[in-house]
Amino acid sequence: MATGGAGGQADGTGPAPLRIGIAGLGTVGAGLVKLLRSNAAIVSARAGRPVVVTSVAARDRTRDRGIDLDGVTWHDDAAALAHDPDVDVVVELIGGAEGIARRLVTEALRAGRPVVTANKALIAVHGAELAALAEQAGVPLMFEAAVAGGIPAIKTVREGLAADRLNRVGGILNGTCNYIMTAMRESGRAFADVLAEAQALGYAEADPSTDVDGIDAAHKLAILAGLAFGRPVAFSSVHVEGIRGIDALDLTFAQALGYRIKLLGLARRREDGVEARVHPCLVPEKMPIAQVDGVFNAVLVEGAFVGRLMLEGRGAGEGPTATAVAADLIDIARGNAVPVWGRSTDGLTQVEALPRTAFHEEYYLRLQVQDRPGVIADVTAVLRDHGVSLRSMLQHGRAADDIGGADEPSVPLVLVTHRTQESAMMAALARIAELPAVIGEPAMIRIEAG
Repeated sequence: MATGGAGGQADGTGPAPLRIGIAGLGTVGAGLVKLLRSNAAIVSARAGRPVVVTSVAARDRTRDRGIDLDGVTWHDDAAALAHDPDVDVVVELIGGAEGIARRLVTEALRAGRPVVTANKALIAVHGAELAALAEQAGVPLMFEAAVAGGIPAIKTVREGLAADRLNRVGGILNGTCNYIMTAMRESGRAFADVLAEAQALGYAEADPSTDVDGIDAAHKLAILAGLAFGRPVAFSSVHVEGIRGIDALDLTFAQALGYRIKLLGLARRREDGVEARVHPCLVPEKMPIAQVDGVFNAVLVEGAFVGRLMLEGRGAGEGPTATAVAADLIDIARGNAVPVWGRSTDGLTQVEALPRTAFHEEYYLRLQVQDRPGVIADVTAVLRDHGVSLRSMLQHGRAADDIGGADEPSVPLVLVTHRTQESAMMAALARIAELPAVIGEPAMIRIEAG
């Protein structure tokens, strides 16, 4: 693949610099400029040539970003970077699967310009199409920063483990959710209170939906699954659940049972297809991933020969993400490039993930029930009728606020099942919710035992 850089000498004394144009000067974009300038000698030595910022595009020219942009060409239209004669590589840091980000990357590839992006939504949704464009143009499309910030997840899965058959990939892929779940567990506070704190600290956006509803993690999982299994996974087929439904009570019960609750993205290769899903999980406290707290991410990979690996680090932020972008730029400067999905796009089509009815797991169920004789028997009878076997049960005393009323106080009831088909569990839960003694909607969380 071409690198897009100019050959020969810049001034007769050394190799020509790799000239980059950055679209988006937010936290990561400004951080990249700082990194390339602060570590210019390190980057140049490892790239074999200087890497310099020659052009940028952003919406607000007046904003103070803490960087000097004198001598740098400014474009109001980010798509102009795709045709700037002083740009060898386009760096897209705008974000979003559609709009100007997609237009810029598409035009740059069609113009024969290498592209580096941190845009997980763009790669997850349009990765197959963009890979074909990059291959046709003979230029690299790099996206190390799209998954887990500074953790070298892409290189590990696509290149470091290229010779192995990978059967499983995923992990804790969203630092915002991990921070919220950690704080809820440690403080006993409700989701809404901890979310507000995360927003005040800058760990969550003003509109946190992409994070707390699991969409961000699902974008990253779709990318990891596509790399691990050698073909892109259709993002629309990934099963996604967020953390809004997790109650502080669930974290307390989980701890009593020897678990912690984490939002996990999990993808497995099965004989009948690919399983790709994002949802809260009970994880045994003894597992290393259960100990990954706060804003940290963890990427798990499992291969037939390599066994299981776990990479842990900060999954977002100025420094980690800018470092990942710079690593891709160094590869391009060196002429090191691999196919987007690790193989040629000839005949490469997206694969649909298996539906949730095909999942086969252990389950944690929490019910609020009236505190009277026969309730447990009614619940267990429903589970029995649907072929769901119980492993354990936990019941606390009456709720402090007597949800069921003075004559019918209520208690939380927790049930843990053996492995069963999710289709059976869904049918059983629907029936349990209809029982007169059950108050409100039952809570169900899958158990990831290993």
